[in-house]
Amino acid sequence: MAVPKKRMSSSRRDMRRANHDKITAPNLGPCSNCGELMVSHRVCPACGHYKGREVFAVAQD
Repeated sequence: MAVPKKRMSSSRRDMRRANHDKITAPNLGPCSNCGELMVSHRVCPACGHYKGREVFAVAQD
């Protein structure tokens, strides 16, 4: 059975384990209505449209 020759430091162990839990940034794409960047398959927060139709009205500032 394979046994490690030397003990791995807690720092090295934790750095190795940290690579599995990295969080990636969400993929952003342009809104088909206004062109703003938005998360796919979600309502556009800038204009309130999804798949070419208005889901909710956005207040104008």
